[in-house]
Amino acid sequence: MAHSHHHECSCAHEHHHEHDHEEHHEHHHEHHDSLRGQLTLIGITVVLLITAVWIEHHFHLPTWQLLLVYLVPYLLIGHETLHEAAEGIAHGEAFNEHFLMSIATIGALCIGFLPGAETQFPEAVFVMLFFQVGELFEGYAEGKSRDSIAHLMDIRPDVAHVVRDGRETEVSPEQVAVGETIIIRPGEKVPLDGVILDGVTSLNTVALTGESMPREAGEGDEIISGCVNLSGVVSVRTTKSFGESTVSKIIRLVEDATEHKSKSETFITRFARIYTPVVVFAALALAVLPPLCSGHFAAAFPVWLYRALMFLVVSCPCALVISVPLTFFGGIGGASRQGILVKGANYMDVLAKVGTVVFDKTGTLTHGQFAVEAVHPEACDERHLLHLAAHVEHFSTHPIGAALRDAFPDEATDGCRVTDVEEVAGQGIRARVGDVMVCVGNSRMMDAIGAQWHDCTHVGTIIHVAIDGVYAGHIVINDRIKEDSAEAVAQLGQLGVSRTVMLTGDRREVASDVARRLGLSDYHAQLLPADKVQQVERLLGERREGEYLAFVGDGINDAPVLARADVGIAMGGLGSDAAIEAADVVLMDDHPSKIAMAIQIARRTIRIARQNVWFAIGVKVAVLLLAAFGFATMWMAVFADVGVTVLAVLNAMRALRTGGVMTKA
Repeated sequence: MAHSHHHECSCAHEHHHEHDHEEHHEHHHEHHDSLRGQLTLIGITVVLLITAVWIEHHFHLPTWQLLLVYLVPYLLIGHETLHEAAEGIAHGEAFNEHFLMSIATIGALCIGFLPGAETQFPEAVFVMLFFQVGELFEGYAEGKSRDSIAHLMDIRPDVAHVVRDGRETEVSPEQVAVGETIIIRPGEKVPLDGVILDGVTSLNTVALTGESMPREAGEGDEIISGCVNLSGVVSVRTTKSFGESTVSKIIRLVEDATEHKSKSETFITRFARIYTPVVVFAALALAVLPPLCSGHFAAAFPVWLYRALMFLVVSCPCALVISVPLTFFGGIGGASRQGILVKGANYMDVLAKVGTVVFDKTGTLTHGQFAVEAVHPEACDERHLLHLAAHVEHFSTHPIGAALRDAFPDEATDGCRVTDVEEVAGQGIRARVGDVMVCVGNSRMMDAIGAQWHDCTHVGTIIHVAIDGVYAGHIVINDRIKEDSAEAVAQLGQLGVSRTVMLTGDRREVASDVARRLGLSDYHAQLLPADKVQQVERLLGERREGEYLAFVGDGINDAPVLARADVGIAMGGLGSDAAIEAADVVLMDDHPSKIAMAIQIARRTIRIARQNVWFAIGVKVAVLLLAAFGFATMWMAVFADVGVTVLAVLNAMRALRTGGVMTKA
């Protein structure tokens, strides 16, 4: 994007940027402070718990006084959990993990008051403490998720030069009415959508359409806001107000898309929703049914109530609550060592079940930079043709000029004199190289000088060259496909991803060529950002039950789609800030083959999490059966919790290693 005219920025805009930046920092600090707060709380609770155990052993206090001693650390560490549980009940969503933790720990606190039962106060505090440690890991792993769309403001133009009463005045784009005439000079951003009245230019639309090829535009052509005017001065009649213009719409699209997105719930929340009611009702049945059947309800009830409460403590899902977030944390850590940043545990869940991958073309599957692909000379050899074209394009700012210069790097040293350089807007450049007149441009230029040009079978941008009015051949320039794009598509196929689709703003023939070479299952071309969102909405509607859709992109124009897809994957190396903000997963080194690796790491992480769940439940069921028949002690119950947790944590640590995953870049 051309940043040359940023100094014209109004103060208000600068202020706006600063404000966004401050907000961004505030969020960042808030996250750090909350983690630090949680750690402090856990530390204080540990000290208070040790103190309480010491008091219990050295002073023989009555049960109710002892309860008060233990209530201090219990409420300190558990107040949030109890509050969440109460809120859940108030909202009619009682059966969450907070409710289960609260019931189990309150049960443990009550056991001590039953006749003939031992107090279980330390366990109650311990269980709450563990739960908070699990939450801490989860919070840390979720990390600094998306912050703001402040970076998108970069494509918002700051001023418009409007013609009023024959004089040109500088106003903010919001103040320009539909139908007014504005002047746009080279290097300026187009402030509003409109139609060109006068002038010829080429437009850099890369920020909007992701298209690296500048678009030629002249009288009567439409022009959209957010492009950068590269070459000529144009006057434009506005067709839309600023609020309706393309740039404003893109920014709105991103804001909306984030809200539409279905958040995949974290594994533990889904689990708790089934597990909690089962456990609570089983405990109630255990407390009430056997005494009813025994015929001596009053005598049998305390015994069975003790067993039921112990059942609750055993069933407390500590091992899960701590090891599952830790597994995800390990998976996220392992992925980041491979240059894959996952912004939250819930996206791991989604990644593991991706069935459709949608790619942007420019900058994602291709490099987004032009290079000479073929040289087809007629009247001279290849080297000479390139040599002349590179000389003529020596002063050009156009990406095509850069591609020609790169293809013939020694043109600066070969001593040819280049004079009379003239740029013909919308056609190309002519210049005298040594003593011949060379024209380098499109077919319109060849027609203008009467050279007999012909088309090429290659797909790409064709640059024609004429020497002294005689056609000398043409050069094919194309956006290069990334080295590992084809491999990336093949790997996704091996992982069982059923659909790979490419969406691009580029021309249809270019798109079909790329899709064919990479083996994609489908493509859609000539799309604007809003069209991309529509296509993704359609694909979201077509995917199979239990499968998710991933979108991979890198430009500002991809930000709305990245936010809308089930999981948005951004190219972090070259990608725009807006895309990285809107994405859920960022690939730091721009290799599309990392997508398959991300899916594999996610699947492996989920697998380890599942192993932990089944192992923990297995041990618990065994102890629960013992508890129901009166064989289990409270400490066995605590082992079923704490011991299993330690083992599960050790297993979770395996997620950190990314061995066994394809590691070739």
